[in-house]
Amino acid sequence: MYDIAARPAAVVSVAPITLAAPDRGRELSVRVSAPTTGHDLPIVVFSHGMTLDMDDYAPLARFWAAHGFVVVQPTHLDSLGLAPDDPRTPLIWRIRTNDLTGILDQLDAVEAGVPGLSGRIDRERIAVAGHSWGAQTASTVAGARILDDGTPGESMADSRVGAAVLLSLPGTGGADLSPMAAEYFPFMSPDFDDMKTPSLIVAGDNDRSPLTVRGPDWFTDGYRLAPGATDLLTLFGAEHGLGGIQGAHDTRTTDENPERVALVQLATLAYLRTTLGLDDTAWPAVRAASASASEPLGRIDSK
Repeated sequence: MYDIAARPAAVVSVAPITLAAPDRGRELSVRVSAPTTGHDLPIVVFSHGMTLDMDDYAPLARFWAAHGFVVVQPTHLDSLGLAPDDPRTPLIWRIRTNDLTGILDQLDAVEAGVPGLSGRIDRERIAVAGHSWGAQTASTVAGARILDDGTPGESMADSRVGAAVLLSLPGTGGADLSPMAAEYFPFMSPDFDDMKTPSLIVAGDNDRSPLTVRGPDWFTDGYRLAPGATDLLTLFGAEHGLGGIQGAHDTRTTDENPERVALVQLATLAYLRTTLGLDDTAWPAVRAASASASEPLGRIDSK
């Protein structure tokens, strides 16, 4: 498996850092995790899944930060008790996307909120990531468009983003949605044709979701349909939590597996390092190790 030569750095994590969000109804709170050493640090903006928040996904955020990334995690409005009749509720998917771009617009404030971080961020190397609904949110910044009455809506792609890591990414809508999803989550109807940002899709082959009438293959639609989705990591036996990437705060993980989480940590780090131009050997090494493993935890497909 890919060998991370540098020892993990000490990490500082600060929350809440408050960012302006004038069209949101309330300010945007984020957690920022960063290594205490190093310069020219690339950025990952991470979107959480439904009901979770900026304090979740510590297994990923801390790992990425310990290996040289600045990780910014917002708490989206849907995790703050937004009422069903709130006029923002039908637009929540769009507000989520605006949260991510709003962070990129305010990197000065992100830097200022973390002691010792000022001047150490590489603003030319930016990735987005997310899990479940958060993966769909991240995908819209990477170029996916939400269908409105069968027609792709406006693009919310951000040219500042050079890579995406999409974990348990919901698939196509329409007839593929369950009646419950069609009623409550009609925006889960993506068009991947314009998702051109280089992206890694991670899916579990035992992820059986109440959102779709299909099986686990629904979570691989992004890889199959998006021109920028270069790679797919399928985890054998994994359910929606991919072994527990949400961390200890989320007790809903039913497939807890530290080895699986470790593979997600390592694979996503390697993909980000290669795709953002930090280490050309990292991702090819993970692919080669996966292909030669005698008892692999998953399979990597590449276009």
